[in-house]
Amino acid sequence: MEQLLHYVWKHKIFPLHALSTTDGRNVQIIDVGLHNSNAGPDFFNAKLKIDDTLWVGNIEIHSHASHWNVHGHDKNVAYDSVILHVVGRADCETYRTNGELIPQLQLDCPEYVRSNYNYLSKTDVSPACYSVIKELPTITIHSWLTALQTERFEQKTATINQRVKDVNNNWEDAFFMTLARYLGVGLNSDTFERWAHKIPFRQIDKVRDDVFKLEAIFLGMAGLLDAKAEDEYMEKLQKEFQYLRHTYSLPKGIEATHWKFLRLRPDNFPHIRLAQLAFWYCKSRGLFSKVMEATSIDDLRLLLTTQTSEYWREHYIFGRPSPMRDKKLGNTAQNILVINAVIPFLYAYGIHRCNDVLCQRAGRLLEELKAENNYITRMWSAVGIDVFNAADGQALIQLQKEYCDQKKCLYCRFGYEYLRKKY
Repeated sequence: MEQLLHYVWKHKIFPLHALSTTDGRNVQIIDVGLHNSNAGPDFFNAKLKIDDTLWVGNIEIHSHASHWNVHGHDKNVAYDSVILHVVGRADCETYRTNGELIPQLQLDCPEYVRSNYNYLSKTDVSPACYSVIKELPTITIHSWLTALQTERFEQKTATINQRVKDVNNNWEDAFFMTLARYLGVGLNSDTFERWAHKIPFRQIDKVRDDVFKLEAIFLGMAGLLDAKAEDEYMEKLQKEFQYLRHTYSLPKGIEATHWKFLRLRPDNFPHIRLAQLAFWYCKSRGLFSKVMEATSIDDLRLLLTTQTSEYWREHYIFGRPSPMRDKKLGNTAQNILVINAVIPFLYAYGIHRCNDVLCQRAGRLLEELKAENNYITRMWSAVGIDVFNAADGQALIQLQKEYCDQKKCLYCRFGYEYLRKKY
């Protein structure tokens, strides 16, 4: 109820009759104020008239007036600036810390808004607001997708900044960790990130020129060398890992049981991805700098080209030979890395360096890529949203995960259009 009152106030969905305080004074809303999502009153710098007096100050909203005291506002000087207490039910009077009475407005939510909100909150249909999508002007859709794309960039930037902090502000190490996560192809993404957090980068730099030693460390730290040796190559890796673990005091890795194989294509098996990462790390000194300087999708694809050592050309797991073939990243895997790792990293690094050129390049590259083909993009396309490129796709993923899945229709522009419609 309180969230709905916030919504009604913010969007000025007021009853047609004149508004008045609970003690009978006329209220004229000039400016509802700026919504505050942090501590303190709900809306800052509102402007209104109570009878003939102009008031400028803050607004607090509760479903019941008595919540003012329940939340301790009567003892908090931060709420002395409140000029109007907006409530769904005025079950008591409210006062500032000095004992002054605060004007109260009992605000009724229009029945059609309440009904629409109940539908959006309870329906299992997805997207719940599908019926209004085809009626929306193109500019409404475009402006909301643009805002969602920026929001997703900012969200990923916060995650990347935390990774950078975790590795003592080394952007190259954080970039490697980000690549590792998105090589996990969803099913093993979290496990790859946990594995990457275990890698002591400065210690393994000493063996960076040797793919075999890197494979031993990467597979060993992944727990994939803990079982009985399946063949001679696995046995050699086990011995090498034990030697390197002792020599460089490597930390304990993760357990093999964390990796998932069910319904996973062989090319995405952890063994193959770790072998590719080992080859990458060996051959790609300066990869981060080169990626940050790349100006085209083709340049990025070239930089993201990797393969494996000879053993993995005819194996997907230890001890089970398979037809010989190069295990390179396909276009789909490269697109996933570019969209989810490289471009967000480019944007985050641009923010870090206060470099608008990098941020703008990130946006341009995203618009040049084809959108990911997943259930989210297919679902929104089916209800009338044109998905032209990866920028649109990322915006829709943000919309689905951060708004639709969490039932935050009150904060969505599509939800707003649905709520205000009189069916």
